[in-house]
Amino acid sequence: MSSNKNSKGKKLGAGLLMGLLALSLLGFGVEGFGTARQTIGTVGERDITADDYARTLQNDMRALQAQIGETVTLEQARLFGLDQRALQQLIDQAALDTEAERFGVSVGDATVQAEILGISSFQGIDGSFDREAYRFALQNAGLSEGEFETSIREEIARSILQLATVGGASAPEGLVQPLLDYQAQTRDFTVLTLTADDLDSPVGQPDDAALTAYYDANLDRYTQPAGKRLDYAWITPEMLLDTLDADEEELRAAYEARAAQYRQPERRLVERLILPDMSAAQTAMDRIRAGEATFEDVVADRGLTLDDTDMGDVTRDALGDAAEAVFALEEPGVTGPVETDLGPAIFRMNAILAARETPFEEARAELRDALLMDRARRILAENLDLYEDLLAGGATVTQLAAETEMQEGQIDWRPDVRSGIAAYEEFRDAARDVQAGDFAEILLLDDGGMFALELVEGLPATPRPLDDIRTQVVQDWQSDEIRARLSTLAEALMEEVEGGTAIDALGLDSLRFADLSRSDPVPDLPGAVLEQAFELDEGALATVADGARVHVVQLHAVNAPDPDMDSTQQIRRALDQQITQSYAQDLFGYFGDALRQSMPVTLNQQMIDAVEQSF
Repeated sequence: MSSNKNSKGKKLGAGLLMGLLALSLLGFGVEGFGTARQTIGTVGERDITADDYARTLQNDMRALQAQIGETVTLEQARLFGLDQRALQQLIDQAALDTEAERFGVSVGDATVQAEILGISSFQGIDGSFDREAYRFALQNAGLSEGEFETSIREEIARSILQLATVGGASAPEGLVQPLLDYQAQTRDFTVLTLTADDLDSPVGQPDDAALTAYYDANLDRYTQPAGKRLDYAWITPEMLLDTLDADEEELRAAYEARAAQYRQPERRLVERLILPDMSAAQTAMDRIRAGEATFEDVVADRGLTLDDTDMGDVTRDALGDAAEAVFALEEPGVTGPVETDLGPAIFRMNAILAARETPFEEARAELRDALLMDRARRILAENLDLYEDLLAGGATVTQLAAETEMQEGQIDWRPDVRSGIAAYEEFRDAARDVQAGDFAEILLLDDGGMFALELVEGLPATPRPLDDIRTQVVQDWQSDEIRARLSTLAEALMEEVEGGTAIDALGLDSLRFADLSRSDPVPDLPGAVLEQAFELDEGALATVADGARVHVVQLHAVNAPDPDMDSTQQIRRALDQQITQSYAQDLFGYFGDALRQSMPVTLNQQMIDAVEQSF
């Protein structure tokens, strides 16, 4: 069977193929497992190689790292189930490959070639296939050309099999229409917002008896969570700065070492467009000079974007043979053509960044701070063994502080404490985890400092004294009093409306909304107002409390979706697509489960462990 006869099959597999390509090309430094095809298991008669497992797991780890913004260890990967997901993915692929082979699903060399030629990672600056880039990328990924091309062939075959399995999936009208009616329905309603200004008189201040009664009735609101009293010893690089100094020679040496930072030559913001030959470059330049085309037009004619031509800010040395032409421009403009290492090119200079030099005297304070902070961190690192040995010898954190430069302290730590040493997340984590009987240990802070802590005693949940939070309690009492009086006023107004008075005739400011859907924004009003409007029957009223405001909502009309409106049709298409995709995923999942159950699956746990140890 040929994929040339089924372009839909190729499109359906495109996403999976791109994932495979990204996985194969990144080359994350996982060592290969030799020239022999070592396997971690088999599905039917098809092997799952150790290298495939290493690449798949590493790719998933890097994806998670990009998502959470920090390095992912193998232990964390296991906690997230990435190892099992990688195994399952490879098992599924092997089962599908076996089934595709059984049905004779395959693709020709021309299809594989077309896929490779269309991958941007293998294209040169002019958009054509770059054989050297292709070889280099595969080499970095630890793949031979044959292995990579086979993986593409198998991936396309799997996509064809997938299309055959789910091609008949469609969203049933009996499911689409009710969801459409729900999402695209609109409503007309009025909102009357009551504030403290609408009350007959201000709420004023509570007397001591009323405030105390309110405090007692809401004691849980003013109760501190349970915590821990902790002794600690700590030291940071900043604590050592007053004991250190840097001489003039060191500072000047540091200045010279950072010459590139403090002495920046003149630079230009430059864009470069490579052309096929000098004749084409000259023609492009002539069109620009004659006003027949802009630089952007010429770039677009090459099938590129300005991002593809951007060189950023470059020095004279960085431009090589093109430096003379570009730096001869005294204002932004286009110049060329110039023969470069990459071929004939024209350049657009967009801005001149003047040379800049920061004298040593101006940089001195910054250099001193950097040098001393670096020295302080090294001193702390060198003292780490001393601190650990003292604790291992039985010293308490108080004794540790007495015998070293570390400073001692005590803190009543609770989950909401963020001051002092508790400003460090590392300390808060340790405080949360420490238990009675735990031995103190040296832990590191993100700024190069370190600390140790011991549990003195647990602290029960405790109400904050009224005198300490009197202002907050008064404000809370006033807000609740305002809301209660506004709710009473709202009830009276609702009775008037129910008695025949129009809501917009009550003499109070109100807002009327027409044709609002569930997803429309309602400016200056809480989302609960819109939610309430979609829960009411026509003509019904309800209140929504929002801090010291109360909103009266009356629903006027429920409007069915207009099938001819573009917005309704867009929602219908989106629902149809989502439901169809969900059905297709379920169908293909059932198909994959059936395939796996029909084939023996054998895994070599010892080899899997060896792959993971290589990380």
